[in-house]
Amino acid sequence: MGKLSYILGRALRMDYGELFRTVGVVHGITGRNRPAVLADIVSCGLRYGAGFNDYLLCEFYNLTPEQRATYVTRSVNNTLVQMLNDPEYYKYFDYKSAFYSTFAEFIGREWLDFPAISKEQFAEFVKDKDAIIVKPNNGTGGKGVEKLTIADYKSIDMLFSKLKEDNIGVVEEVLKQHPGLNELNPYSVNTLRIVTIRNETGGHILYAHLRIGNGGRPVDNLHSGGMFAPIDLDTGRIQYPAYDKDRKTYEKHPMSGVTIQGMQIPLWEQAKELCLKASEVVPQMRYVGWDVAVTPERPVLVEGNNLPGYDILQMPPHTPDKIGMLPRFREFVDGI
Repeated sequence: MGKLSYILGRALRMDYGELFRTVGVVHGITGRNRPAVLADIVSCGLRYGAGFNDYLLCEFYNLTPEQRATYVTRSVNNTLVQMLNDPEYYKYFDYKSAFYSTFAEFIGREWLDFPAISKEQFAEFVKDKDAIIVKPNNGTGGKGVEKLTIADYKSIDMLFSKLKEDNIGVVEEVLKQHPGLNELNPYSVNTLRIVTIRNETGGHILYAHLRIGNGGRPVDNLHSGGMFAPIDLDTGRIQYPAYDKDRKTYEKHPMSGVTIQGMQIPLWEQAKELCLKASEVVPQMRYVGWDVAVTPERPVLVEGNNLPGYDILQMPPHTPDKIGMLPRFREFVDGI
């Protein structure tokens, strides 16, 4: 009943305009008639729990039934979260101030719980800084995250008032990223997404990607125009060209010209160790996507995600064998 209830719920909330737009896109790519494409999308939803975005982004129209069954879809990912994560502990991940406090030893930077501080405390914090990063206390996809230059404001009082009006949750110092990642794109902190899973034998790393900013924004999230590329877990090298949500492939970064495939992630072993240690702090959360920044000295946590994104797992340029990530999950989780 769980899968059926999920599918029925999705059907009721579905954006049918976007569904039919997707049908048109697939029709244009494949030449198949629209009713046949629509029927296949519906079939994949019922059989594999795949939404129409899964169908398009993972190119289900190019997969056999056997290949489709290996993919982590929206429904499969939700099932994993329900199996492995206790909702009572979401609060340590949903709110940035709670996350920073809980994982304090891994944060590696100065920060303020902005609603709880005075104007004097804020002035003391910014007095030796040229810029700060401000974030809402909750939210995803980099929404509301900004880099502010102190000199752009006539006074600290004005800046403080603006942040109050904007309901800012966290103020923090600007991270300096490792030169090896800065040359790729200096406009954002290009973070590692490292996903861990815990079972009876302890913590394990499922997969990892480098997320790369694009377009000059201070965030690297896919929903903000960023791109991503998978990292080989053993070597720490980027395995394939980068890819974005618009289904564009990047051999080189369009702004810096730096080649992406084959790039070595600095301090890779330390980054893996960081995430495995962090996975022990709240053991009730067994499936977490960690966002890690690599500074010149060490990797640090940016945030943790209790609903790890599944859509970057198995994009076409990164799955030349057309096999999804579900077999990898089954190495560590029974019953999926």
